[in-house]
Amino acid sequence: MAKEVAVGKRAKISEAQQYMLLSVLGASVVLGVAISLISHFVKQISFNAQVISEEEKAIVTYSDIIKNAGVCPKPSGSVYSEAELKKCNPDNVTVSEVPNTLRANILKDMAANQALNSVPNESNENCKNPDTEKQYTYKELNDLYEKATNSEDMKAASQKIKSCSALRVIPDALPAFKNEEALLASLNKIFNDSGWKPESLSPSGNTSTANDTNGLHTISINLAIEADSGTTMNVLHNIERSIREFNVDSATIEWGGDSSLQLHAKANAYYMDESKITEVTKTISTEENKK
Repeated sequence: MAKEVAVGKRAKISEAQQYMLLSVLGASVVLGVAISLISHFVKQISFNAQVISEEEKAIVTYSDIIKNAGVCPKPSGSVYSEAELKKCNPDNVTVSEVPNTLRANILKDMAANQALNSVPNESNENCKNPDTEKQYTYKELNDLYEKATNSEDMKAASQKIKSCSALRVIPDALPAFKNEEALLASLNKIFNDSGWKPESLSPSGNTSTANDTNGLHTISINLAIEADSGTTMNVLHNIERSIREFNVDSATIEWGGDSSLQLHAKANAYYMDESKITEVTKTISTEENKK
């Protein structure tokens, strides 16, 4: 009888151990699944937080570009809202609405610069005021812009400021594209103003080279001047005074028997790549994808 009781107790203990083992195993499985899910959710939350953070940075960057360029009036908050962007029309924004911006500095400070404005633009008939038959002053150009009542008039006034004010000197001094015809026309005007008329003008035919550091390109030209010493020196003086840079690489000078001076030179003029805003794409990946 005692032996049967002992066997029964042993069976119950063995069964209890089995139940305990199964309970521990089940709890371990549940705990493992829970930890795995928690880890997954934490990574998802971290990834989404990264995406939201980068989106906010992009919104701030775009807003700063729009605000600093003067495309739209300043936003009511730190960034532009969707309603403010839809309401904004750059062609209807006046300079007084965007003070201390790139647009205001260009249309006011640079366009009114007296030193740059001293370079005449007599060849452009559109720059003559029909009321005075003289070249537009900056005040007259600015009045056209400020008094414009619609986007078309404002756009036309803005274009006139670009082509008739001091701003026109900037692309003349350093163009944004290769234009050999305009370069030769500039040289021809310098020669005529110096009292010397060349028999012909043509580009050298050499391919322009680029400076990878800053996007600066060169246009090679050959100069050949044969005149009296006074005229030749006058041509060189006016080339030196030109708003456009001419860099002489090599030159030879020969004196003629009749007091003439022959000059043969190789020079470079310059133009620069057009400035653009570079749009950057940033890819955000989860830790698994990174691996």
